[in-house]
Amino acid sequence: MTPDVPHTEPVPRISASLGAEAAAARAAAHQARLQPILDERQQRRQQYGTDPVLDFLFEYYKFRPSKLLRWSPGVGVALAGGAVADEWRGHPAFAETADGLVADPARFPAHRRTALAWMRDLLAATASRKPFFGCHGLHEWAMVYRTDAVRHSSVPLRMAPDALARFVESRNVVCSHFDAFRFFTPAARPLNHHQPTHALMTTLEQPGCLHANMDLYRWAYKLSPWTPSDLVADTFLLACQIRTIDMRASPYDLRAYGLAPIPIETPEGRRVYQQHQRHFAQAAAPLRERLLRVLTMLGA
Repeated sequence: MTPDVPHTEPVPRISASLGAEAAAARAAAHQARLQPILDERQQRRQQYGTDPVLDFLFEYYKFRPSKLLRWSPGVGVALAGGAVADEWRGHPAFAETADGLVADPARFPAHRRTALAWMRDLLAATASRKPFFGCHGLHEWAMVYRTDAVRHSSVPLRMAPDALARFVESRNVVCSHFDAFRFFTPAARPLNHHQPTHALMTTLEQPGCLHANMDLYRWAYKLSPWTPSDLVADTFLLACQIRTIDMRASPYDLRAYGLAPIPIETPEGRRVYQQHQRHFAQAAAPLRERLLRVLTMLGA
């Protein structure tokens, strides 16, 4: 008879190991980077009852502050004891090894692996394209074009509705981002050069788009805790910067919140907006590549 062979899981590949003190220091540094943004949001909410800028990062993007503050070394890095390891012990993503606790690629849920491949294709396709800097942020204007249902109803517009509509109609609307386009008003949708759908995301997304670069945060946290939390924080902080410029260039008047407008209805405003686009495209590129490396390590 052939003796029974006990079933054992494959040993995860480990690229580095962190002792208790090193892991605790990195977890504390991670929280120190992010806490000021969370505090700023809370202060605005206490003062105004809402924060039309930063609330977006917690309402549209579904990652709770508590999860954002929780630090993980990411896939393949072992936690060799200590409080941080204890926090993750028992989590389904982590395996016990001789080197410590490690986020194991083999434990990524099987039912999400199709989404992994889609995410890889989206990020790779976006990275391969030449950035386009000619949209000038009109997507936020298209979201309030000829409608009474303004999304941020507590914030005044900088322009009367008829003047706003005439401005939108005077420009070329060329939004390529599906999740921005789907919030266009019904009257604005036919004005757009593209008609983005979810199925067309890998065809249309390009690295000059503010929303495509802001979405790097979404893809990073969707892979958590296999994503290194340092990368989650990098994408989150970039998303905060992008969201601020996005709203400053919008038709909303945010001066009460300390945010001066970027008047894209003027040539100078469009020039300033394009400068920010170029900066964000440059900052996002290495983050996109880092996410692609995480996806590779997860077997996508």
